Amino acid sequence: MVEFDPEKFEDKYEHYFPQLQRAYKNAFNTMNEAYDSTLIHGIDQQVLNESEPIYDPDDGFTVALPDDPYDRLTGVVVDRETFEETLDRYTEEIETELHQLFELTE
Repeated sequence: MVEFDPEKFEDKYEHYFPQLQRAYKNAFNTMNEAYDSTLIHGIDQQVLNESEPIYDPDDGFTVALPDDPYDRLTGVVVDRETFEETLDRYTEEIETELHQLFELTE
């Protein structure tokens, strides 16, 4: 287990890249089992590929998304409401995985 240092998280890709990959992969696997795999793959490849995990001591982990995530999704037929609900659930899952991985409490 890697000890979490909030200051090092500013250079997260240098210090925590394997942990970030694991958190995103675990979240993907969880979501892929529970939701339409085409939608989950689309969100993963076309939206979350440009996301940014952020740590704030007061708020914990959050996932910043690119602008207009629904408009980024191509090749998947889904209404905006379903997309947004699924994306919200997916980002919550990533945040949960990050908290668990770094053994932080919310």
